[in-house]
Amino acid sequence: MGQVLKCISPIDGSVFAERDTLDRDAAFAAAGRARAAQADWAARPLQERIDLVMAGVAAVGAMNDEIVPELARMMGRPVRYGGEFGGFSERATYMAGIARDALADIAVGEDETFKRYIKRVPHGVVFVVAPWNYPYMTAINTVAPALIAGNTVVLKHATQTLLVGERMVRAFHSAGVPEDVFQNLFLSHDVTNDLIAGKAFDFVNFTGSVAGGQAMERAAAGTFTPVSTELGGKDPGYVMEDADLDAAVDTLIDGAMFNSGQCCCGIERIYVHESLYDDFVAKAVEIVRGYKLGNPLDPETTLGPMANVRFADEVRAQIAEAVAGGAVAHIETFAGDDGGAYLTPQILTNVTHDMRVMRDESFGPVVGIMKVSSDDEAIALMNDSEFGLTASLWTRDVARAERIGDRIETGTVFMNRADYLDPGLCWTGCKNTGRGGGLSIIGYHNLTRPKSYHLKKVTG
Repeated sequence: MGQVLKCISPIDGSVFAERDTLDRDAAFAAAGRARAAQADWAARPLQERIDLVMAGVAAVGAMNDEIVPELARMMGRPVRYGGEFGGFSERATYMAGIARDALADIAVGEDETFKRYIKRVPHGVVFVVAPWNYPYMTAINTVAPALIAGNTVVLKHATQTLLVGERMVRAFHSAGVPEDVFQNLFLSHDVTNDLIAGKAFDFVNFTGSVAGGQAMERAAAGTFTPVSTELGGKDPGYVMEDADLDAAVDTLIDGAMFNSGQCCCGIERIYVHESLYDDFVAKAVEIVRGYKLGNPLDPETTLGPMANVRFADEVRAQIAEAVAGGAVAHIETFAGDDGGAYLTPQILTNVTHDMRVMRDESFGPVVGIMKVSSDDEAIALMNDSEFGLTASLWTRDVARAERIGDRIETGTVFMNRADYLDPGLCWTGCKNTGRGGGLSIIGYHNLTRPKSYHLKKVTG
């Protein structure tokens, strides 16, 4: 018996969409169709696969006027920001552009006796489990290169953004991608685990919580199915004494608050050199007090509700615990704060790493700011985390940023920017943020396997 998945709109708590999940037999049948379709898809010329994928991307773009308010209703992002198609298209376009070189054979040597080379061949069926916070951009990170590389793709989207997978496959099918090559499935957790444990997939890509990633790895245990994960984060910013203060405040606070703080690489803690600390805090508070919290369908709204009341409850709990422990909250409660999904953004000072708000992932519009006196102190604090996705360094000295970057336990080091995913660089993490790597040439290497050819021409 299937379940009913319900997307509860954070705008007013109503049921915005619901879908029935597939039962176990229907889910395995769908995965079987993906496997049956894979060889023919992989046999198509690379340029044909690229053209079909990019036509699918364009078809998603043609839906953007419908997608933007739909996203606001599903997960609360204000319509004023225009949706995700810019990043969605940028990532797919970049991966299409490097595909030929990234997937090219690696020549090892050829003479009159031997020909030796390594091919990159598709895994087969790639399972993509995508999150709700950037539902289009996070999905395309894997969907586009997986299809271009010759895999078929099964997409499972988060319940909070229930309609995204449907829209994506509808767009790609309209552009000519065969239905069995790219499928969107509504699945329960139990059936998802059964599919992975039953070797229905040849590669699993999961973006979500640490607990979700652990569940994926447990399901895959003993199957030898690769599982790539991007999980929690507690990304730090470090503002050095020579930083451009205004640029640092503007970027780091935007990185902490944009999308109501619900960003994989959002800034969740900031360390500021003591010489700039007071000015940084004052400017940060001024920026946040200028936000307008409200209905995301209102073009004047700059901060919408969190995607779910329970997410907002966790952030409120972290803030309350910190204040009880001596932290100072600088932002008065906004008029739009309803005690539910609509949450006042908050800046905290006098925080310590004994507080959950500086240790646990908040994934909401709150940031703690601490004063530091040296690079060594900042590095120790940045590394004092179970997570390791990105770090944002603010200085005018590139060599200094590189030296500090070498000592930070993260997947990406930013200098004088934050909260951006460059498709030319590998998107990866360490520690409890997970393992694997998306985008860049490494993304293609992870979505294929090496196959070596050792051809002896002469036997006499």
